[in-house]
Amino acid sequence: MGLLRDFIKKITHPFLRKGAEFYYRKPRSYSYNGITTIVHPDVFPPHLTLSTKILLDFMSDIDLTQKTFLELGCGSGIISLYASQKRATVTASDINKTALAYLQKASTENKLPVTCVYSNLFEALQEKHFDYIFINPPYYPKAPESTKQHAWFCGEEFEYFEALFKQLPIYLSEENTTYMILSEDCELEKIESIASKNDIVMKTIFTTKKVGEKNYIFAISQK
Repeated sequence: MGLLRDFIKKITHPFLRKGAEFYYRKPRSYSYNGITTIVHPDVFPPHLTLSTKILLDFMSDIDLTQKTFLELGCGSGIISLYASQKRATVTASDINKTALAYLQKASTENKLPVTCVYSNLFEALQEKHFDYIFINPPYYPKAPESTKQHAWFCGEEFEYFEALFKQLPIYLSEENTTYMILSEDCELEKIESIASKNDIVMKTIFTTKKVGEKNYIFAISQK
């Protein structure tokens, strides 16, 4: 299955957790398409996971010129920076203040404007319109014990998705395009059932298999 997938799938395993902590004991750079950002140890790491790179490659064919763009839960913010490079008007939100501070610095250093907003999901983004929303959510069913763990764990009862799909309909329209990436390792049926009860449709539009793991990008819309 490979160490990479084991790392993602069994992040709570003591050996793998210690390995990850060792690797991320100091800030590390991450680059894409000439953009470089520094990822703090307390921020979701795009280096050893698949989803960020998959979303970045997926974005490459999308014309974002003069579009309003939201990365909900931005982490390292490389997706937001790339959207800015593609001439979108970009907002990046997160509950991790360290992530936002490092992204703001990367925005300045790369000369790519990004508006950073401290927000739990859409709480600080009310009454805003976005042409595009990109979501790389936490999906392991465990209660997060720290701000950092909110990037991995969605709560024992999938509280993250309960809140997300309750708030999201306000932002969905014929003019909006929302994408979310999920792995086959998550409980897809459970997540889809939460979406359905909130009158939200998750349509698979892209599937890829890397390192023995399938990842899916969903287009999110209202019924």
